[in-house]
Amino acid sequence: MRLLLTLALLVLTGVPAAAQEAGPIKPMEVKPALAELGKRMFYDTRLSGDATLACASCHQPDKAFTDGEALSSAYTGAGHFRNSPTLANVGYRAAWMHDGRLGTNLNDVAREMITETYLMNMDMRIMQERMKQDPVYVEMFKAAGMSEPSNGGARNALQAFMQTIVSRGAPIDDGSLSPAAQRGQDLFAGKAGCAACHSGPRFTDDLAHNTSVPGNADIWASPERHSAFVTYAKFMGIENYMNLRQDLGAYIRTRDWRSKRSFLTPTLRELTWTAPYMHNGIFATLEEVVDFYNAGGGDDPLKDPRVRPLGLSANEKSDLIEFLKALSGDSFDTDAYVWRADDYEYVLIENWRDTIN
Repeated sequence: MRLLLTLALLVLTGVPAAAQEAGPIKPMEVKPALAELGKRMFYDTRLSGDATLACASCHQPDKAFTDGEALSSAYTGAGHFRNSPTLANVGYRAAWMHDGRLGTNLNDVAREMITETYLMNMDMRIMQERMKQDPVYVEMFKAAGMSEPSNGGARNALQAFMQTIVSRGAPIDDGSLSPAAQRGQDLFAGKAGCAACHSGPRFTDDLAHNTSVPGNADIWASPERHSAFVTYAKFMGIENYMNLRQDLGAYIRTRDWRSKRSFLTPTLRELTWTAPYMHNGIFATLEEVVDFYNAGGGDDPLKDPRVRPLGLSANEKSDLIEFLKALSGDSFDTDAYVWRADDYEYVLIENWRDTIN
């Protein structure tokens, strides 16, 4: 039955065959002017309802487009109940969100993040009008081949920018693994069994698994985070959501009880930049993660049977961590990924009702 569930999840997430191939991540082809427009939008707080949050608020380039928090920020008056995932190589994902509920394209992901009440809480019709009032956006939309700012064009631009966020400079790709990392690579593929789920060039199978990760009590202790979870669970049709004290993960897609508390395998790319770890940020360091799996994980009746005590020695754990670190490359805090210009302010038009275009 578990094999059937795994096959069902594979179909649901639509994992392309290429995702299982090993090797460096290849840059995606995008229209430069469109990606540049998306980059400016990514750092613009005016894309949120009260103009306090930008995409970059939770996806910061110096942290491989995460935020360094166990549980990410949210819209004013709310808090999030999950960890911000890295956007490194996000254009190659087969499904998005820790539960995999979005499995179409980045355009839809951008719309969800902008419009969701506990995230950026923006009516995209208002966003469109805000961009129309900004001369810089007007010119950038024209440069990208569009007549004027529009919702569809904005989402396409964000998608194009995110598709440019590709890992580079990692020792795993340039053949510069240290002897310890090489030993760790052998453990990763062999004794430690990590490669069973962390496969392909992004080191993920894009499937949901229950690895018995402990819950994060801060979700339920914080009224702001709990209220956001309730909003999410109600919208997703989860039963008894007011009394629920667990994140059901992929169950919201499958409605199969065997998928409860299952989450998509995270990419291992850029790990040195993206602590804390797991969907709820419960582990602060790589050492904690390795210790958790070495001990056989936690206690969950639906735990994947491959999560079992590994018997790694202290030296083996150290070697494995060296290999994991070798999956991280250059910082994304560069001009290619950061909008440096401080040009989000614009002069208001006086007596705009009397202005003739």
